[in-house]
Amino acid sequence: MAWAIYFPELDDSLEEMKKQSASLLMYRRHGVLEVFLVHPGGPYWVKKDVASWSIPKGEFDADEDPLEVARREFEEETGFIPRGKAFKPLTPLRQPGGKMVHAWAVEGDCDAAAVKSNSFSMEWPPHSGKIQDFPEIDRAEWFAIDDAKVKILKGQVGFLEEVESLPGCKKPR
Repeated sequence: MAWAIYFPELDDSLEEMKKQSASLLMYRRHGVLEVFLVHPGGPYWVKKDVASWSIPKGEFDADEDPLEVARREFEEETGFIPRGKAFKPLTPLRQPGGKMVHAWAVEGDCDAAAVKSNSFSMEWPPHSGKIQDFPEIDRAEWFAIDDAKVKILKGQVGFLEEVESLPGCKKPR
């Protein structure tokens, strides 16, 4: 007789591995290579800074075009319509939680101080029964590439390294 052991806590991690997100990494060259990052809203992130920023992204289903989702999510999370001409696909990265993130680099510009995000609702404080709305993104900023590598979530650093290697973005020796 064979025995099977069930670990219910693994259900969530297996489900997370199936999830996929699409994102845009906007960059510009103002003397140095800069990238546009967003800081997540909500009470969990309010006092976090280092290794807390992200590129705007959102989940997509198998029947959706990932690039179109990336463009839509960028607009929803920032209020800006990405108007770049060339969306360069970057190598997808699996995040520490298992989610696969697909990203495109696009050269562009926007006013980070004018970011206008959509919102989400959650119970806050926990177990209070009170539902509050929070912005998905509470702020955005342009970072020089080396600073961005410190600010961004560790699982997304590879996107910055890949953008840094694009023609016209390489550091002078």
